[in-house]
Amino acid sequence: MNVRRHPGTPARPSAVVTVLALVLISLGAPLTGGAAAADGPAAKVSKTEAGTGGTVTVTGARWRPRALLTLLICGQNMIGGTNSCANGDGRAVTVGKDGTFTKKLPVSEPPKPCPCVIHIATVTGEAAAADVPFKVAGHPVAPLPKEQTGGERLSVLSARLDGSSGLLTWFGAPPRRKLVVTVGNLGSTPARDPVFEVGTSHGVFAPSWEEQRWRGTIQPGKKAQVKLDVELSAGAHGDYLVSLRYGHKLLVEQPWAVGRPWGVTLFWVLLCVVVSATLFRIGMAVVDKVRPRTARTVPPPPLPPLPPSSPPSGPAAADGAPPALPWFTPDTAPEARPHHQISAPTEEIRPTPKGTT
Repeated sequence: MNVRRHPGTPARPSAVVTVLALVLISLGAPLTGGAAAADGPAAKVSKTEAGTGGTVTVTGARWRPRALLTLLICGQNMIGGTNSCANGDGRAVTVGKDGTFTKKLPVSEPPKPCPCVIHIATVTGEAAAADVPFKVAGHPVAPLPKEQTGGERLSVLSARLDGSSGLLTWFGAPPRRKLVVTVGNLGSTPARDPVFEVGTSHGVFAPSWEEQRWRGTIQPGKKAQVKLDVELSAGAHGDYLVSLRYGHKLLVEQPWAVGRPWGVTLFWVLLCVVVSATLFRIGMAVVDKVRPRTARTVPPPPLPPLPPSSPPSGPAAADGAPPALPWFTPDTAPEARPHHQISAPTEEIRPTPKGTT
């Protein structure tokens, strides 16, 4: 039977279209799972094996923008922390605005045997890390150490840094904090007086560890709050990372931003000003001491002004000039008569008129 198809009637979907739809539906589940697994930061390497002296390019994505990262080659899958890494040949990189980075890392042998990994971790801010398997050619390979079954197994449930900086810290005193952690015992035996290791690191340097014993007992299945002292060197400032481990197992890492001791800067500025002023005064005193002295003629003191005088009553000079001083005779001068002397009254002599006797 012949089937006549009208121009306005749409054609039925072909088998090819049906197959493509089934393929897309089957690929939907892997794509969804990949998106769910791509939530955290990730990294990859340009090659999985290289010898000492070579380089490997490490690229990452979905990292926090502008974060500072460290790249290290570590042995034994970094079970023992950064002590199993080649810290001297590590590199630092800053993440871009889009959360990606690319960095070349020199290949060097870690202090522990392989299996090895390239460890990428943040230095400041929120902690984030990623490990990429890598093989160092020619480096010995050994099985991983077996975890001890039974006994105490401590894990950290929460951690924080308590305390604040005082006035002395502002002038360069060592900053101090309390590392407060809630530790749970997941083992089958109690942990009596456990010895923890507290480490502090700055930048890309490896942490310096210090053993501290906590007095107490953590029963199996129980938890306890542990307080440990953390102290930095005098004048320390910047971004630090406080680490805690027990039995060579890293338990927690806590960032610590230490402010700059501005009091020390103010002290040095004032010291420079005082020293400069003192040297200037000493220099001026020396210059004034060694400068040659010149003879100076001291002008005579000015004479006091003369009192106003009355017109001369004595005879004038022959040439018309004013009469010569003094104007008083020695017996009539005011200075010749004492102030306390009182003159006797004088009798006025009148002339006798003519014709009288």
